[in-house]
Amino acid sequence: MPSMLDAVVVGAGPNGLTAAVELARRGLAVEVFEAAGTIGGGARTEELTLPGYRHDPCSAVHPLGVGSPAFRAMPLARHGLEWLHPELPLAHPFPDGTAAVLARSVGETAMSLGPRDAGTYRRLVAPYLGRWDTLARDFLRTQWNGLPADPVGWARFGLHAAQPVSLLTRRFRDEKARAILAGMAGHAIAPSGGFGTAGPALLFALAGHAVGWPVPRGGSQAISDALGSYLREQGGAIHVGVEVKRLDELPPARAYVFDTSPTALARIAGLGDAYRRFRYGAGVFKVDYALDGPVPWTAQEARRAGTVHVGPTSGEIGAALRAATKGHAPAVPFLITAQPSLIDDSRAPAGKHTFWAYGHVPRGWDGDATEAIERQIERFAPGFRDLVLARAVAGPPRIAARNANYVDGDIACGAFEGLQTVIRPKLTRVPYTTAHPSVFLCSSATPPGPGVHGMSGHHAAHAVWRRLRGHG
Repeated sequence: MPSMLDAVVVGAGPNGLTAAVELARRGLAVEVFEAAGTIGGGARTEELTLPGYRHDPCSAVHPLGVGSPAFRAMPLARHGLEWLHPELPLAHPFPDGTAAVLARSVGETAMSLGPRDAGTYRRLVAPYLGRWDTLARDFLRTQWNGLPADPVGWARFGLHAAQPVSLLTRRFRDEKARAILAGMAGHAIAPSGGFGTAGPALLFALAGHAVGWPVPRGGSQAISDALGSYLREQGGAIHVGVEVKRLDELPPARAYVFDTSPTALARIAGLGDAYRRFRYGAGVFKVDYALDGPVPWTAQEARRAGTVHVGPTSGEIGAALRAATKGHAPAVPFLITAQPSLIDDSRAPAGKHTFWAYGHVPRGWDGDATEAIERQIERFAPGFRDLVLARAVAGPPRIAARNANYVDGDIACGAFEGLQTVIRPKLTRVPYTTAHPSVFLCSSATPPGPGVHGMSGHHAAHAVWRRLRGHG
């Protein structure tokens, strides 16, 4: 090992691994230290229920991963990453047995919304179609690194994205369009009336048309393993099972890059209350299932979709998210569910299936939402409970124990509300730098925010590189 490393990365989630790869590719000596026994952070795969059933404890479906400029610049396929695409990226079922869908085809999507809203949807997405590569670089950028590649497209998107999704949906006349957009915005875990919630809805829709909502063969661990393999190929080293409590426990390095929550960084690096104003958001309650067969959705479209949103109206979705952020567990949760074994037979034994669902609950909530979740699924898939062979339940305390970045069960590593929607983790010219000149932050608490896309690590690595290059 060199007497002094160029960079030490703390945390081997997708952002930490991406930052390490970006620096190692520039010829720097880089080592990664991870507290858990495996790399991956929010992109891992485990047998949570029964032998042979492979579940993703957190992220499972990756529209921003397959479309990430950082990942697309790496030869991850050569390191074992294979994307599998369901027939439909997303279905949003309704009580009458019909469903709105997000399909790869704009036309199919528009038609599923009904004749009164098909044209409105086409007009909404038309300015961005066929331009994902350019637009993704701008959407998943940060304000400090120069002008966007397409300033006009970026500004147009910004005008849409800054709206509350509840305002964006007013241009639609019927509930199907309003509900599917509200559901996509719900990934931000913020009330639908909140500033900027239209941004995730539009971004996920455009990703669905441009790159799909795929899953990695074998599970989300495949993303992390591919990044780790590529890092080692570039000369980087990874150490697992090493919990870092103080900066002086790490090897001497010119830079320290943290894929952690801001509060953990401040504690480890001795930065005091540097992030005292940073707020964490609502938590989630997640259930992973081993099933005896596929989910018996009433809506046929849901049986062909990789992701299914359960919460029929925009009003129900908004109420569930509002309750969670206000500290109340919703009696009728909005659910985000995924069924990866429909397209990946490595996830479960022959004829069996894996499935997961999560709803939103208050931060740190220690109750049990299993009954509420399954009651909601049964509304749209009667007989679901009869297929359950085993379940693994994780509320906010368990989720936080699995991944320290998910403080009190907040899987976004920071509330998506108010100014913190766009200013993360605090107001500063370069959000990846800290008061310590050698310490940097690269987790999803920094722009562009949550999601398995590696772009926070990508931008942080550029900040590190500029600092090190400036110091010779």
